[in-house]
Amino acid sequence: MERLKRRQDFVAAARAHYAAMPGMVVQMRARADDGPPRVGFTATKKIGNAVVRNRVKRRLRELARLRLATAARPGHDYVLIGRAPTFERAFPDLEKDLDSALKRLHRTAHLPADKGTS
Repeated sequence: MERLKRRQDFVAAARAHYAAMPGMVVQMRARADDGPPRVGFTATKKIGNAVVRNRVKRRLRELARLRLATAARPGHDYVLIGRAPTFERAFPDLEKDLDSALKRLHRTAHLPADKGTS
């Protein structure tokens, strides 16, 4: 699975569909191509210092490796955003959060995402 690295890809995903779960927020954007799915990770300074943010992103990367590799759709971008509970939440609970978020996002993928921006 490819990684998102450019800011414009993260911004485009932020304008698309998202699902907020107790352990994380998952954003999903359908691209106009049939390329492989791409994934990005982020954690804000609100959740803690660099050690905490890096641990949160490591947990999200492992989660994506295990679950997103099989569940991701071609031609889609996914962004996993760490929240404060991501650091302490049990890993099986994070897996359930991701599965639920993906189920919700894939179910509503055909609907337009309008967040008030033109």
